[in-house]
Amino acid sequence: MDSASNSDLLVDPYQVEIEISPGDTLMSVLTQAGIERGTAHALITSLATVFDPRGLRPRQRLELSVVPERPTEPASVTEMRFHPDNLRDVVVSLTDAGDYVAEEDKRVLSDHLVRSEGTIDSSLYVAARNAGVPMPVLGSLINIFSFDVDFQREIQQGDGFALMFEEKRTEAGQTVDFGDILVAEMTVAGEKKRFFRFTDDDGFEDYYDAKGQSVRRALLRTPVEGARISSGFGKRKHPILGYSKMHKGIDFAAPTGTPIYAAGDGVVEFAGRNGGYGNYVRIRHNGTYKTAYAHLNRIDSRVKNGAKVRQRQVIGYVGTTGRSTGPHLHYEVHVNNKQVNPLGVKLPTGKTLKGGELARFERQRAEIETQYAAIEPSTQVAQAD
Repeated sequence: MDSASNSDLLVDPYQVEIEISPGDTLMSVLTQAGIERGTAHALITSLATVFDPRGLRPRQRLELSVVPERPTEPASVTEMRFHPDNLRDVVVSLTDAGDYVAEEDKRVLSDHLVRSEGTIDSSLYVAARNAGVPMPVLGSLINIFSFDVDFQREIQQGDGFALMFEEKRTEAGQTVDFGDILVAEMTVAGEKKRFFRFTDDDGFEDYYDAKGQSVRRALLRTPVEGARISSGFGKRKHPILGYSKMHKGIDFAAPTGTPIYAAGDGVVEFAGRNGGYGNYVRIRHNGTYKTAYAHLNRIDSRVKNGAKVRQRQVIGYVGTTGRSTGPHLHYEVHVNNKQVNPLGVKLPTGKTLKGGELARFERQRAEIETQYAAIEPSTQVAQAD
């Protein structure tokens, strides 16, 4: 090995800090810092036992302890340290035997509860930012209420939200990650909806109302985010054919390439070209419900006839294939093989807790309520790096 043993290092090491730039490899930055290729290779080989060097990202920093070059010895590295994420440091050290050994220094994290609330003025996003809600937590909040609230059309000025979530901190008090939302509340058009996190006897985590009814529904309200309804369900003058015709679905206008989600768990009955529908997917969710998606720009490669899909799985992307005048999703809900208005259909609910599960949920809900009441709302929550 080209690296020297510790007993030969008679000169104090100096510190070198290297910032990774786009296109850099670990070998390139080490050799550019004057480290001999043999030593660099030994460092990389050791590092690979705990961290894939290909996982280095621009703006990450390496800290090297380097013994200067001497007449009989090249420059040597006694230690290489870097910080791949907020949860750990990685250290590669030179042993007395002249080998390199890599170790992970994992940070000890503790959970802290944070309460946030706000009133919507211009948008939920702005209100959440003003209340200090981190973006990953806001995404979870939207997912919890996506079965009950159409965020593109139902949210109005004066509506509100409140939640309590877990924040993970280091011993030094630095926020590095966020955990689950324990309780979430939305007030929409004067109606308050409140849900609590609970893990059932089978180990599945979900959110339930105060009576133990799951928030989950068989189908999502909206299978594409950020879209507007450009055509409703019912009789209309067809924009291409020019005569009145029953429109057996609703159209969501959105830019080409916008992801389309499976409205619920199910099996793909058809995925492919289907006449005026263009690229088309139909999913059977159970013996009663099916959903269909038309005019897709393309269908996801995993979505084939007979394939199983999960709720919120991307099945394709908005387009304008088939008989279409512009990019949009034509979305249908079939009940007993008959198209019905997706906005008017009453969707079956999810699990209802009973017996021992319900009793355990009620105890946990009471504990969450007590914790929530004891915490002052935060207006500034630290954002994890």
